[in-house]
Amino acid sequence: MQTSFTLAQLADPDIAEANTILRACVHCGFCTATCPTYTLLGDELDSPRGRIYQIKDMLERDIAAPEETVRHVDRCLSCLSCMTTCPSGVHYMHLVDHARAHIENTYSRPFIDRAIRGLLAAVLPRPFVFRLALIAASVIKPFARLLPGTFGAMLALAPRSVAPPSRVDRPQTFPAKGQRRGRVALMNGCAQQVLAPEINEATVRILTRLGIEVVVAQGAGCCGALVHHMGRTTESRRQALTNILAWTSEADNADLDAIIVNASGCGTTVKDYGFMFRNDQELNEQAANVSALTKDITEFLAMLDLTCAEAPEAIKIAYHSACSMQHGQKITDLPKELLVSAGFDVVSPAESHICCGSAGTYNLLQTEIASRLQARKVSNIEATGADAIAAGNIGCMAQIADGTTIPVLHTVQLLDWATGGPIPEALKKNEH
Repeated sequence: MQTSFTLAQLADPDIAEANTILRACVHCGFCTATCPTYTLLGDELDSPRGRIYQIKDMLERDIAAPEETVRHVDRCLSCLSCMTTCPSGVHYMHLVDHARAHIENTYSRPFIDRAIRGLLAAVLPRPFVFRLALIAASVIKPFARLLPGTFGAMLALAPRSVAPPSRVDRPQTFPAKGQRRGRVALMNGCAQQVLAPEINEATVRILTRLGIEVVVAQGAGCCGALVHHMGRTTESRRQALTNILAWTSEADNADLDAIIVNASGCGTTVKDYGFMFRNDQELNEQAANVSALTKDITEFLAMLDLTCAEAPEAIKIAYHSACSMQHGQKITDLPKELLVSAGFDVVSPAESHICCGSAGTYNLLQTEIASRLQARKVSNIEATGADAIAAGNIGCMAQIADGTTIPVLHTVQLLDWATGGPIPEALKKNEH
């Protein structure tokens, strides 16, 4: 794609990066075949190629984001399916992130829209505040269907009860069982530790049982993904920096073999910290080191010996491959292989490359499209006749669980169970 940025514009490293990405695009349109919004809406402007043209025009002319461009960029799920499909290697993720930052800095959203986004940015990354919000939401959840748009979606996705804070989410060190084979830092996240604290608990159990010392670092918190995808880059960099310093301190105290992330949306962002701080001479090396150390829990477990695991019950598992896992981190077959090696009967639903509609805060901000994608995903999963659903991202788990009665679990919960841990509560409730 030909671009026409001025030399003055190209002096900005962010514009220079956008220019490189844009020039890689050859207009082939392969991306339209796998884009969820284009599949649903059939509008070229709601395809990656269409958004690329709109972003190019906005950045080249150096103008405030037009309302139409904002509408179509807002509809993008950042599922990154287009990056998997693209034969030219267009790094759409970095381009759309840049566009969202430009929109945040130049476009004045309606008051209600600003208020909702501000509320989500203030609440979701803070576990204490988020827990209080969910407790309040559980009281009025029965009235969710009566409320419009985002407010109804928030209540619909809220759990009926909220678990108390888990002991594993406090800063501490969990010693390895038996001979120590390694040492890792666990990112316990923000929303996940409120919505499903059992995921971190299962992660700690299986790792320590396999001889891995697990550290929850003092000061580490939200990865920054939620606000980053809203274009709030100052906030996302601040949250990322907090983690970088916390994990670097742990690594300085004693070597870390890995930083374990069990929410793939977070993992995709943490693995991008090096890029996020690429222009910061003081922090770039530390950020890049953190990114290099980061592994999804399934990546790390695959390095250990799980071959002797046997499934406690021969149940059929529908594996949902989160977009951030398969497209963001390029981890595709590994989680399924681990589940199969543990003795589970694993099936892949049709259209597994299509997003479930969660996408961070997307299902709260773009409720109509998210609902259609949820229904499509649930229909494909239920057609498999699975007894349970496995996924590696808390957002997907909440989104899918809201549309089906089939138990939804994190992959690590099933692997923990198969290697000596307790049966997950979600499966206890479905025992015959």
